[in-house]
Amino acid sequence: MATVLLVRHGLTELTGLVLAGWTPGVHLDERGRGQAAALADRLRPVPLAAIVSSPLERCQETAAQIAAGRHDAQVLTDAGLGECRYGDWTGQELKQLAKDPLWRVVQSHPSAAVFPGAEGEPLRVTQERAVAAIRAWNDRLSRAHGQEVTWLACSHGDVIKAIVADAAGMHLDLFQRIVVAPCSLTVIHYTETRPFLARLNDVGGAVDDLLPPKRQPRSRSKPGSSRSGGDVGDAAVGGGG
Repeated sequence: MATVLLVRHGLTELTGLVLAGWTPGVHLDERGRGQAAALADRLRPVPLAAIVSSPLERCQETAAQIAAGRHDAQVLTDAGLGECRYGDWTGQELKQLAKDPLWRVVQSHPSAAVFPGAEGEPLRVTQERAVAAIRAWNDRLSRAHGQEVTWLACSHGDVIKAIVADAAGMHLDLFQRIVVAPCSLTVIHYTETRPFLARLNDVGGAVDDLLPPKRQPRSRSKPGSSRSGGDVGDAAVGGGG
């Protein structure tokens, strides 16, 4: 079972005002740096096999805060985790974009949304490449570190929402119901049979459940078993403890 910790980058001066997209040179502001430092402190006890980030500066800086102080930790980069390519919408104020007819499509039928211009991409393509990146890293890190591997991916709001929608079995047209705040933590366990969405939009609290489980004596556990009594990929019947 591979566990991925999805982290949205911290606040920037443009967050909530301008659709930054792939605009270069968008850095964390003072608030964002504080958010990233606080999250890094929360996650300090959690062993991470890798820290992988979108190429954009605001994600790289957030990931670097989390990597700081971890022995031999480095930030790896994967363009598959990069922001949606908003094309001609990039760099425009959100209040102006809300007047564009495409805005209603993005809100109510995002699987049909294709952003304008030569650099624009469909939202469904954003989801496809982001989910493919997550699963590729799951496979790579599981082979290198074992099946119970935990790693972190730093990305963007719409990208994380799209990954969550896939993990939850939701159609992309429902992904606007998901909220992913700046520097929030979302956790997904990927098993052979299904993903489990363990945390969503978490902005505070303990992380004890993300620590490696204590080893049980061999005589008390069976290979492939779980605490719920079934296979690792089984859901807890009755809701679990």
